[in-house]
Amino acid sequence: MTKSDIIAEIANKSNLTKADAEKALNSFVEITKDTLKKEGRLALAGFGSFIVSERKERQGRNPQTGETMTIKASKTVRFRAGKALKESL
Repeated sequence: MTKSDIIAEIANKSNLTKADAEKALNSFVEITKDTLKKEGRLALAGFGSFIVSERKERQGRNPQTGETMTIKASKTVRFRAGKALKESL
């Protein structure tokens, strides 16, 4: 499913125009980014939680040359599905 498909579904299910649905989706994405930057976690009851996770620096290998290289520490976002979402699948 693409962003356009999601916008169309939001518009259809909530009786909004596609422009309003796109604004709503974009607002949700921005709020999610801001919340994860500030708090490191966003929980949606019945759906799941987005959690910022830190990866430590580690050694890896270049698959083309086999050369050992250092992979820098980084942050990533993980999603944990809530109970209601798991049960609906």
